[in-house]
Amino acid sequence: MNEQHEALKKFSSQIEFALKNYSKHNLEISKYSNVLIGGLGGSGIGGRLTKNIFMDQFPLPIDCVAEYTIPAYVNEKTLCIMASYSGNTEETLQMLDEVLKRGCDMLILTSGGKIAELATLNNIKTYTIETGFQPRMALGFSLTYLIQIFAEFLNKDYSSTYETILINLKNTEQFEENALAIFEKIKPKINNKFIVVTDTFFEALGIRFAQQIQENAKHEAFVHVLPEANHNVIESYYGVVPSVFFFIDSGKNERVSARFEFLTNLLEVENHKVINLSVNEFGIESVYELIHSLDWLSLFVADFRNADSLNVPNIASLKEFLENI
Repeated sequence: MNEQHEALKKFSSQIEFALKNYSKHNLEISKYSNVLIGGLGGSGIGGRLTKNIFMDQFPLPIDCVAEYTIPAYVNEKTLCIMASYSGNTEETLQMLDEVLKRGCDMLILTSGGKIAELATLNNIKTYTIETGFQPRMALGFSLTYLIQIFAEFLNKDYSSTYETILINLKNTEQFEENALAIFEKIKPKINNKFIVVTDTFFEALGIRFAQQIQENAKHEAFVHVLPEANHNVIESYYGVVPSVFFFIDSGKNERVSARFEFLTNLLEVENHKVINLSVNEFGIESVYELIHSLDWLSLFVADFRNADSLNVPNIASLKEFLENI
């Protein structure tokens, strides 16, 4: 068993760590006009997932930024949450510098590095993450901290929900078996590009799955979101398309679910492989469980393709290139 498999088996312990080490921020929602969450890659996806989870509950706009710069509207009435696993992500450091200049309240999620130093220097509340993981394999920390942060704003208590989540996730074998069953279905077409189709509520989860396939399996994966994709991308579905399709439907909108049904029928006419990943109920529990299953699937695809799921040479080369310009 390789290092990535071992890290994934610790997913539930990451959640437990964040729950144990969470402390209240004691910020009042009435003080702010909007929230900005900054972060990239494995550090940034937690913000996108949190935005989707709370999009029909949270009364303020939430924006997720994966850039060097922050929007012009960010001011002293913006709460900024900056996430960087290493604490040395250059884009996030630049965003943080700009946020400090604009006088925003801020929260930090990191395992250390320059961002932790700046947080200490500027007395910014920091939620600490354990070291020793690849950023993309450390999602349990940041996602759990972020959900708790937003739950506090809404005066919600998810203790019982997390009890159920942890009971389920500690039985990691069931998620491995589920992922293996999906893998066996797609194995004959494993070299086709992966197309992940989601609704709006599961958009971030689709992005997460695509990112894991890209980084772990070194394989192309793309995300389309319904209903928007039915106004354009659907016109590319004629004849045989060299793709494996993953449909992830939250079931929150009957009209959107009907679109998934139509697309399934349309694609299966030409014998395309379509994997439907619907859930009984959209919520925190289903998000964690789908993440865990699809993370396992990304590793099974990586192993089958003999891809190095641990190292990311192209990303490392890019960082070296940028350091020298």
